[in-house]
Amino acid sequence: MSRLGKVPLKLPSGVKVNVASGSVHVEGPKGKLAIAAAPGHEFKVDDKGVVVGRPDDTRESRARQGLVRTLVRNMITGVSSGYAKVLELQGVGYRADARGSEVHLTLGFSHPIVYTLPEGVTAKVENQTVITLAGVDRRLVGQVAADIRTLRPVEPYKGKGVRYRDEQVRRKAGKAGAKGG
Repeated sequence: MSRLGKVPLKLPSGVKVNVASGSVHVEGPKGKLAIAAAPGHEFKVDDKGVVVGRPDDTRESRARQGLVRTLVRNMITGVSSGYAKVLELQGVGYRADARGSEVHLTLGFSHPIVYTLPEGVTAKVENQTVITLAGVDRRLVGQVAADIRTLRPVEPYKGKGVRYRDEQVRRKAGKAGAKGG
């Protein structure tokens, strides 16, 4: 169990937090986010920051307090500085192109793939092989990155596919080859 649940969350300049009718609303320079608060948890908002309280001292309440605090922290970070995930395409002929709210991908299939981005996520493509996804909602940005990665996961023999920028791929040895006789 984490003891971080009691630590207050500091608010960067320009970020406002409102708690009303069982939901937490965070507004900042990059956008707005809201979540439904867990039942029984109290929020104290002052000029120093946000403190998440718990209804009792049971194991479940302590665990949920840490979760709720982390979700609110992610919202505060998202509306103040945002989140980004970088994907790399590796393979001959693999390329991407961002057109508005769509990402057009050529991943070695007989047809191009058009992935429509959800509202709140933007894509920027650098030199046709690097896709940068950005947004204020950490969960949504990560989910979009995971969805694009599942279109062509990295295969372990040649390392071709869509990977995260910092991902380490374990490579396997291919066939040793038959010695003729």
